[in-house]
Amino acid sequence: MIDSTCIENVSCPLGCPRNDNIVLIGRDLLHDLPGEFAVVKCFECGLMRTNPRPSPDSIGFYYPDDYGPYLGTRVQQAKPKQASSIKKLLRPLVKWFFNFNVASLPPLAPGRLLEVGCASGVFLHHMAGQGWQVEGIEFSEKAAQAAAQHGYHVHAGPLETAPKPDEPFDLVVGWMVLEHLHDPIGGLKKLREWTKPGAWLVLSVPNSASLEFRLFKEKWYALQLPNHLHHFTPETLGRVLQAGGWTMEKIHHHRVLSNLIASTGYLLRGKGYAGLGQKLISFPERAGRWSYALYPLAWFLSVFGQTGRMTIWARVNP
Repeated sequence: MIDSTCIENVSCPLGCPRNDNIVLIGRDLLHDLPGEFAVVKCFECGLMRTNPRPSPDSIGFYYPDDYGPYLGTRVQQAKPKQASSIKKLLRPLVKWFFNFNVASLPPLAPGRLLEVGCASGVFLHHMAGQGWQVEGIEFSEKAAQAAAQHGYHVHAGPLETAPKPDEPFDLVVGWMVLEHLHDPIGGLKKLREWTKPGAWLVLSVPNSASLEFRLFKEKWYALQLPNHLHHFTPETLGRVLQAGGWTMEKIHHHRVLSNLIASTGYLLRGKGYAGLGQKLISFPERAGRWSYALYPLAWFLSVFGQTGRMTIWARVNP
């Protein structure tokens, strides 16, 4: 357990006067590690943050080796499958209709790509296969070593300690990463310095303006205290991006309900239904075809920006 000397009290990263309202108080539901943490909302700009929070030197306590993004990320060569003529005909339509766009990217010609939070390199592997020159940054040394074993250049450590690249990047991506940064604006400024004029930034983050968050509060699966240090809405994410040197160009609300199902599991587990609750909590890891069954509701909620995850495209400020 970390002691009180490893906890820091911080102001709004947008430089607002200290004037916060406590939104909720929660704990680590993912690994059941000790501690209670408040989520506060800045009265001036509306940005929510975890405060007080673990310091940069102590936050690793809440990232055990079995932390989800570090698992299940082996690079595997897909086996070719023979598809029927009907499947070949329908595949593009199905792909379009059920396009969750979790990792959607601007239509760019292959160039230089940086992934922040690359885990053991699955996305790097995919993009390298598309002709991109790829590099990564990964907080977990173990996961970074796994990516390096596949021949990818990966900095093991936080973004703050990563060295300047030899050449600038055309595209920077981060899947569920920005909310983990102690200094998101400083991180965004650093990434801006590493990119070419007109470069793109693609980020996915939990959506704290969603129906899921309002329904479940401290039981929301995507809250993930204290790992998530900032809790963004589309509006506050836009302000943070602007302060970091980027302009939001597009926002896509994911058409998935895995967070909602897992949040229901947390709720049931807290009411004594441990078995059923745990099955629902593990839903994001084994959703499979259930995602298709839930798609109509997910699509409807996404139209109104009410699903729990969003992906944004941003470009370097002129």
